[in-house]
Amino acid sequence: MPLILTSFCVALIALSGWGLELQAQRPDDLNGLTNEELYQVSCANCHGPDGRGLDRSLIGFEEAIPDFTDCDFAAREPDADWIAVAHEGGPVRGFSEMMPAFRGALTVEQLERVMVHIRTFCTDSSWPRGELNLPRALLTEKAYPEDEWVIEAGAAVEGEGSVGSAFIYERRFGPRSQIEVRIPYGWRQRREARDPTRREGWVSGLGDVTLGMKHALYHSIESGTIVSLSGEVILPTGDESKGFGADGALVEAFASFGQILPSDAFVQAQAGVELPLHSGADNEIFGRLVLGRGFSQGQWGRSWTPMIELSAKRSIEHDAVTDVDIVPQVQVSLNTRQHVLANVGLLVPATHRADRSVRLLFYVLLDWFDGGFFEGW
Repeated sequence: MPLILTSFCVALIALSGWGLELQAQRPDDLNGLTNEELYQVSCANCHGPDGRGLDRSLIGFEEAIPDFTDCDFAAREPDADWIAVAHEGGPVRGFSEMMPAFRGALTVEQLERVMVHIRTFCTDSSWPRGELNLPRALLTEKAYPEDEWVIEAGAAVEGEGSVGSAFIYERRFGPRSQIEVRIPYGWRQRREARDPTRREGWVSGLGDVTLGMKHALYHSIESGTIVSLSGEVILPTGDESKGFGADGALVEAFASFGQILPSDAFVQAQAGVELPLHSGADNEIFGRLVLGRGFSQGQWGRSWTPMIELSAKRSIEHDAVTDVDIVPQVQVSLNTRQHVLANVGLLVPATHRADRSVRLLFYVLLDWFDGGFFEGW
């Protein structure tokens, strides 16, 4: 028998066996099974008894079956996404129809029990769980190590015209660590040297490039807590005469904290210090706090996350003033897979408003580990 026909027959036998086994019982009849037995009845025919996934040649699928023992893959995915895919089928998150829908065969509660067993396949507890990957705010650095591309933009909505943007690349390595590169670029109206009240046109230029590293010091899915420590070097690549850079290099060190709260709410915080490596600049301390809550469009649809963010910074001097900003914002998932996200908000100065303007802030984010930008729509 040709190999393709053999594979097709094996796939039919496996899927038929799975279907008959579940159809012979109602969901209520399965409540007496253990978590492992529920997995074996519903998932093992494709994902394998050990969670490694059967070979594609045996089940006739073009798509590779995921390996639940691979912590780099399994740990970063939250239970809610996997339960959505299992309940509604692969297309609910922009994946293949080869992943069947279990609605009517298994309840959401039974799928949650299946997930408890699936979590036992990753045996390395050093990988933070995906539930701790809280929504990204506009200013506050989150504690979770990520694989992301981010394009940021901001523009003054009053006062002197200025537009800033940045391209950010984040890459995770190992269970808890991440490197980051931030490349800013900006445009601003330039004042005349003889008369500062008049503007002589727009100038543009590269800003100060940032190189950073993050490491998660502590994480616990049981308490819903994650804490990380980060360090950054800000290089003097921008043109200071145009207002796009500092006079020299700076270093930043900060801690980040994330905490899951009841009812899909969360809190994140960041606190640190900025130290210039050149004379003539002040050391600064800064802190940021964000509170938000997630909502979904229906049980499995688009996610919406309104947040309110508070940011403060001041020079480490006796008579220094403190700049405080309030940033209301909302993040929304743009595609079905929910790995392309956007956030928009307003930065409103709460102190020293005469010297600082309201700014419109925005970003588009791609979690590239979950696929390319045009996938999963």
